[in-house]
Amino acid sequence: MNVFTKIIARELQLPQEGVENTLRLLDDGCTIPFISRYRKERTGGLDEVLIAKIADMNDRLKEIGKRKETIIKSITEQGHMTSELQQRIEATWNATELEDIYLPYKPKRRTRAMVAREQGLEPLATILLMQREQHPEKAAERFVRGDVKDVEAALQGAKDIIAEQVSEDEGSRQQVRQQFRRDAMICSKVVNKKRDTDEAAKYSDYFDFSEPLHRCSSHRLLAMRRGESEGILRVSITTDDEQCINRLQRHYVHGYGPCQRLVAEAVEDGYKRLLCPSIETEFAASSKEKADDEAIRVFSENLRQLLLSPPLGQKRVMGIDPGFRTGCKVVCLDAQGNLLHHEAIFPHPPINHTMQARMHLLKMISDYGIEAIAIGNGTASRETREFVEDSFSMSPSSPQVFVVSEDGASIYSASKLAREEFPDEDVTVRGAVSIGRRLMDPLAELVKIDAKSIGVGQYQHDVDQAKLKHSLDQTVELCVNSVGIDLNTASQQLLTYVSGLGPTLAKNIVEYRRENGAFTSRAQLKKVPRLGPSAFEQCAGFLRIRNSENPLDNSAVHPESYDVVERMAKDCGCTVAELISDKAKRESIDIRKYVSGDIGLPTLNDIMQELEKPGRDPRQQIEQFEFDPRVKEIDDLVEGMILPGIVTNITNFGAFVDIGVHQDGLVHISQLANRYVKDPNDVVHLHQHVQVKVLEVDRRRNRISLSMKNL
Repeated sequence: MNVFTKIIARELQLPQEGVENTLRLLDDGCTIPFISRYRKERTGGLDEVLIAKIADMNDRLKEIGKRKETIIKSITEQGHMTSELQQRIEATWNATELEDIYLPYKPKRRTRAMVAREQGLEPLATILLMQREQHPEKAAERFVRGDVKDVEAALQGAKDIIAEQVSEDEGSRQQVRQQFRRDAMICSKVVNKKRDTDEAAKYSDYFDFSEPLHRCSSHRLLAMRRGESEGILRVSITTDDEQCINRLQRHYVHGYGPCQRLVAEAVEDGYKRLLCPSIETEFAASSKEKADDEAIRVFSENLRQLLLSPPLGQKRVMGIDPGFRTGCKVVCLDAQGNLLHHEAIFPHPPINHTMQARMHLLKMISDYGIEAIAIGNGTASRETREFVEDSFSMSPSSPQVFVVSEDGASIYSASKLAREEFPDEDVTVRGAVSIGRRLMDPLAELVKIDAKSIGVGQYQHDVDQAKLKHSLDQTVELCVNSVGIDLNTASQQLLTYVSGLGPTLAKNIVEYRRENGAFTSRAQLKKVPRLGPSAFEQCAGFLRIRNSENPLDNSAVHPESYDVVERMAKDCGCTVAELISDKAKRESIDIRKYVSGDIGLPTLNDIMQELEKPGRDPRQQIEQFEFDPRVKEIDDLVEGMILPGIVTNITNFGAFVDIGVHQDGLVHISQLANRYVKDPNDVVHLHQHVQVKVLEVDRRRNRISLSMKNL
């Protein structure tokens, strides 16, 4: 059994067998999407979220294992290793406990206690700790020599040794930790000389702020830490020092007398100078890590929702990047997203070539058979939509009009990938293409952009960047594989996230497709250079081939299960295609007959669901949306108004909603529903169409408070 199986199973409250098999599959190079979709019998039906948690815990425990090896080597080289100490190190998998064990042996810069030990004062410290000596000054006289000039210096050196011992004692550290866990306060104060500066204004809520650390939300803690890093705030974590000192002194000081007084002084010094700063640093790090994890969770969930936004599908689309002074950049795309035409029109002030722009717009719609129009949601978005819809009165055709988030479009348009795709076009054209393609398939287009630039997170630049990248990459991978990818139209970037592929194989697939034409079967993947049996096993079920000779190639049924479906069809006296199209034949099948050592009921149930709707896109249908025509600017808002809006971002303190006034309003978590809401994602999702009530408009700070209660 894997050494970590019991630990992970206990921590996540999962059956050991499922955890053990999952770890084996991960060690064999299987991806999380593949395991969760095609190895349910072995995992006990664990979903991708639990498998990801198992993988993360496994990685964390491996890191602790490496740390143990380093610690054992260090203590052994110092000559301090004992069998008991080694057993304690090997037995623990708690990182904090491990570091506590190591602390007394950890190489450190030259300390006052080190100097005292070099001066031979450790025996005097032992005498004081025994607390039997009635005349410690007389005992100290024996140690006055060399660098120890007098009795006072000898006693001070002994106290320095005791102070360090107290600060490095596991029991003492645990006692102070418990105190911090119970009642630590996080406090922030403004740096006086920054109080009246413009950059400090956004931190005004934290100029004189304190609350219990265990109640401090992720967004507040990250805001304070950002203010601290910008030199505007001073942030500290404090507890009741007197209570901590009293508890430690009760442990170390026994009775009354001169030795007891000296030990009590040493304990207080050890707490204030060494132990308390150490534990404060520890809690600052752990609270930041916890806040990071929460912010990353929120960002990842927002990204998941954004990537799984409803697609329009393969239609001829016009993409418009709206603007006033610089005009609207218009592109026409075919059903595969290829650029057919582009030009700029100027329907708005200050140029106001409205009629000319209208004629050009209608001509492009007619010439390129435009079926839908995507308008970016930035500057001049509402004005451009009104212009487009007004133009339809002069035309027999009126394509559907959608407003599309353009977050990150400028990042894509200036990227190396965009330059390679459109070497002869400028950034404005590339941005408009990205807007149009986002309407057709948000997932396929957004994978081309660094997830941090998509604009659906909170404090994403303040959190642990390695953790953030890992979580976002994992989210993209899970989204891509949950939808399934058209092997013959997918870009290299999209293929990169398919289970088992990666950049090299994705590039090889695109090059093979370019040289040999469209794939006609999944089996043909085996001819792609460097795509071996293992990679084929991991990726094949997530790649779709439309109009393949084998209809299962356009489904989520894995090639390893084709023979089972073929046996089902044979037993029903029909072909696989007929089995897919004939509901009665499918319902007549007793899947229990097909259970074998390699395939169980979970997989067979998945197969039957897939045969019912092969290649079904799990994403919802796209919906059109319109803002309230009465409201265009923040000055048009009146408290009590009920307006339609689109959820643009979700944080752990609420949701931001676009109501069409160029400034998103906030629905605080307390205003999301007529009940207690723990997580905003339980009530709303990204790009959801909602009704909101205007609660308050702060025009000075450009803030809008909204509510969804009683609506």
